[in-house]
Amino acid sequence: MARYIVRRILLAIPTLLTVLTLVFLLLRVAPGDPAVVILGQYASEETLQAFRERMGLNRPLWIQYLSFLSDLLRGNLGESLISGVPVAEQVRAALPYTLELTASGIFLGALFGVPLGVLTAVRRNSFVDYLGRTFSLAGLSVPAFFLGILLMYLLSIKLNLFPTLGAGSPGNLMDRLFHLTLPGLALGLVMTAYVTRMTRSAMLNVLREDYIRTARAKGLREQVVLYRHALRSALIPIISIIGIYSIVLLGSSVMVEIVFSRPGLGKIMLTAMKQRDYAVLQSVMVIYAAFAVLLNLLTDLLYGLVDPRIRYD
Repeated sequence: MARYIVRRILLAIPTLLTVLTLVFLLLRVAPGDPAVVILGQYASEETLQAFRERMGLNRPLWIQYLSFLSDLLRGNLGESLISGVPVAEQVRAALPYTLELTASGIFLGALFGVPLGVLTAVRRNSFVDYLGRTFSLAGLSVPAFFLGILLMYLLSIKLNLFPTLGAGSPGNLMDRLFHLTLPGLALGLVMTAYVTRMTRSAMLNVLREDYIRTARAKGLREQVVLYRHALRSALIPIISIIGIYSIVLLGSSVMVEIVFSRPGLGKIMLTAMKQRDYAVLQSVMVIYAAFAVLLNLLTDLLYGLVDPRIRYD
């Protein structure tokens, strides 16, 4: 198992380096001069040149790239071009809100999606199956931010059950969870649709296998057959869809945070895009990219835990 883990970690390093390079290049080739955006179009050429010199924007691209990687290795995310505040401080304050929102969406998606997928597979072509398939199709069609607006309108404005905006008091756990309910539910319901659909498909394939028929013939209880034999064999595609969609969920959290005015990385990214703050935007994109690679790595490691044969492949 240790050999499998080390191999997967080593394979993740070049992937992360490629993603970081793309982030660096995409921001550099974007139209517009950050010096002009920040100082204004009426700034003198001398002032613009002095700003580019101070921020290192006039150096060759490869030197900027090496400096970018060197700063990342030292944990230095730079300073905001607008406010001068270290980016690490902004990220440190906003990251917990984004992580708790994404984690709640993943948790709710797996909690609801797997049992619902098993139920629709067992009761194939019944009313429950049709209802579950309709729900999953609707979930695949509705963006998370739009679902968040609908939940806000129904449960906050009309029924006044949950708070509309914000993330709650930092030191009050129950208040944080209360404010997390609607945005977490918006992400979780969409992920539930994906997990339900994949679980149903995987379970239908497994339930046709001979060893399932043999387990039933031996007199095992149906719950044991379903969850200890069938579901365990179907876990690989289920883990795959959870891992893949967790990355999508991480990106969707940006818009959901904006809808609910949560002080997460999405708000920082939107502000940096409006102000063309390269340092902040680049750092936030790097963090999102790193988490995407980390989620892929965790998915690969879960494969080895679920199916021991994968460790030796």
